[in-house]
Amino acid sequence: MEIFIYIILAVIIGFAVYGVVKRIRHGSSCCGEHEAPPKRIRAQDTNKNHYEFIYELDVDGMHCANCARRIENAFNKETGMFAKADIGQKKVSVWSKSQQNEPCIRKLVSDAGYTLLSMREK
Repeated sequence: MEIFIYIILAVIIGFAVYGVVKRIRHGSSCCGEHEAPPKRIRAQDTNKNHYEFIYELDVDGMHCANCARRIENAFNKETGMFAKADIGQKKVSVWSKSQQNEPCIRKLVSDAGYTLLSMREK
């Protein structure tokens, strides 16, 4: 009887460890997806001193590191732009070498799967 209890405990612990390892390897399931994090796209120029325009965006829908990476990738793949997302504040800082208008920024955010709530130039 005692051995049966140990076997059940071992199985429960095994499932718990499996779940944790899966989340570490494939990210959180907050986005409804169980896939590996998207590959990070690095901006061509990450020196913030080279960017004349800085924008702060309030973005709805960012919940995890995968969300932050998706929104950063949307901007970093564009020439002359660099972004850093803060999921805790639900804000994205965008550095740009040229002035950007709200419809253009809104489209980039929307194409990444999120909603632009507001945009401020710093």
